[in-house]
Amino acid sequence: MTGVDPLRRDPATPLWWGTIALRIVTLVFAAGTVAGHATGYARPWLAWTVIGVMAGWTVVTSLLYARQGLRWAGLVVADVVVTCALMLTSPWVLSPAQYAAFHPLITTVWAAVAPIAAGVRFGAVGGVLAGLVVAVATGFARQGVDLDVARDGVLLTASGLLIGLTATTARRSQAALAQAMRTEAATAERERLARSIHDSVLQVLARVRRRGAEIGGEAAELARLAGEQEIALRSLVSTEPAGTSSGDTADLRAALQVQATSRVQVSSPAGEVRLPAHVVTELAAAVREALTNVEQHAGPDARAWVLLEDLGDEVVVTVRDDGPGIPDGRLADAAEQGHLGVTKSIRGRVAALGGTISLETAPGAGTEWEMRVSKRGVGARNGRFPRRD
Repeated sequence: MTGVDPLRRDPATPLWWGTIALRIVTLVFAAGTVAGHATGYARPWLAWTVIGVMAGWTVVTSLLYARQGLRWAGLVVADVVVTCALMLTSPWVLSPAQYAAFHPLITTVWAAVAPIAAGVRFGAVGGVLAGLVVAVATGFARQGVDLDVARDGVLLTASGLLIGLTATTARRSQAALAQAMRTEAATAERERLARSIHDSVLQVLARVRRRGAEIGGEAAELARLAGEQEIALRSLVSTEPAGTSSGDTADLRAALQVQATSRVQVSSPAGEVRLPAHVVTELAAAVREALTNVEQHAGPDARAWVLLEDLGDEVVVTVRDDGPGIPDGRLADAAEQGHLGVTKSIRGRVAALGGTISLETAPGAGTEWEMRVSKRGVGARNGRFPRRD
């Protein structure tokens, strides 16, 4: 494993090595049990044959489980099947007297390793299912169900459950650590770029803004544009990165912060608001379209405010302006004339995410869009949220 990126290494690797060690130890115990009771078996040759197969399977699984790229799901399923098959040879190996004396089955404690391997590979659910399968096989091999069989079943399923929970927790912790390291690296790079931009571009824009305002005339318009770009650039370099993570999520807060200008104020929670990346893209585009409408139709002195709220089970994005408002019937007339900016770019995007959108406007009272998108559909099929009434 030397040279492998620690963040790409399976965090459950120590559990795999523990599984290998346990299988070797239990194989030695099973071989010792057969050696001590060989004379009492109904078919001693079959007992040693089973031990030989167990030894060969131990070698195969140990070599494959030791390599991260070879821990196939099919191999673990085959491990459970082989374990059960070997256990079910017990009625042909053990004598009636050994059954009457509750002698251990031919596989003894070696059979407990397969549910543990399933727990490491598939998590708690896989470990429990494998434990139940081996427990059922134990009942058939014992030719009945008694207190010992029930106890073995509980131990088998419990071991698969505990190991599965441990493996799942380890993988989740590594994913969180990887995301934190990526965010830290992106933040450090952003801070480095921010220092460089502050020493060059921002200072030039600030000087153009001041000098243009002093000169007046057409230079004043250039000063205004330079001021807007300065604000936008400062917002960009001061906002946390909005990159996607391993789960294909992005930060909606960062995506909205970069839309702030001298006429647009963005308010958001202090922490990240992570959603599926396609949801962040669509909501940011809908807000951008609403702000574009403010710039084009609300007048040169209109201001806009964007508010992001994280309510736990849903996010709410509000875009409000202090422009003249939208006259009654104006949106319907625009749609009939083929102007589909509001219908497609704003309402259409939110509807495609399964969210709801409302509009409050009146002549002289400004315009307010409220977009609500539920978080309940995160990870839904085709990356879409369920539609809400």
